[in-house]
Amino acid sequence: MERELLGKTALVTGGSRGIGRAVCLELAARGADVFLCCTGSVGAARQVAEECQALGAKAAWAQADISREEDCQALFAQAEEQLGGVDILVNNAGVTRDGLLLRMKDEDLEQVLAVNLTGAIRCARLAARGMVKRRWGRVISMSSVVGLHGNPGQVNYAASKAGLIGMTKSLAKELGSRGVTVNAIAPGFIETDMTAALPDRAREALLGTIPLGRLGQPEEVAGMVGFLAGPGGDYITGQVLSVDGGMGM
Repeated sequence: MERELLGKTALVTGGSRGIGRAVCLELAARGADVFLCCTGSVGAARQVAEECQALGAKAAWAQADISREEDCQALFAQAEEQLGGVDILVNNAGVTRDGLLLRMKDEDLEQVLAVNLTGAIRCARLAARGMVKRRWGRVISMSSVVGLHGNPGQVNYAASKAGLIGMTKSLAKELGSRGVTVNAIAPGFIETDMTAALPDRAREALLGTIPLGRLGQPEEVAGMVGFLAGPGGDYITGQVLSVDGGMGM
């Protein structure tokens, strides 16, 4: 793979497993240095950083709860101190607290919005300051097919992911003249720890909704991130790109 991102630094939230891990490795393989954050899986974060280093990249990690403003500020300060200013931000951190709205507790509503949406907006604001000064940057946020089409039992999650789309389109208009592109990716159902726990019957029903007849792989989502971060994404901004096997058609 061509190392087209040499000299760039990427910050990936939620980078210790699943899609986030795949994104870190994809960007490292393309030449970027990688700073990843996690909430609790310290061992996994350290391992991902070591895997990035094995690909020739500089890599570091930190624990951060991006629902807390002070954690976001500390995260970017650490990234800049250790690897330099953030050129590529991948807003990947996300949580679910599923349940029907009529039974949903306020804390479940607030936590999902705080991490998935407010935290992502804060990170985008912090990243954009340096990107505007350097007149180059990429903000890539992980939305979801649920944010596009809704899903019963996930009002909070759907709202947070739809909100990321609104942020993406608005920020793209604010930053386009400064050389910064802003895009979102809407994955469908991807092979992760969460989908691995699905009962066989639920899995079969899910596969029936996907024209390609299988779940996606984290690397397939990561490949889209790599494309948007690289030269191929130079003239793409304000877009939501689905990686869903056709289920959103």
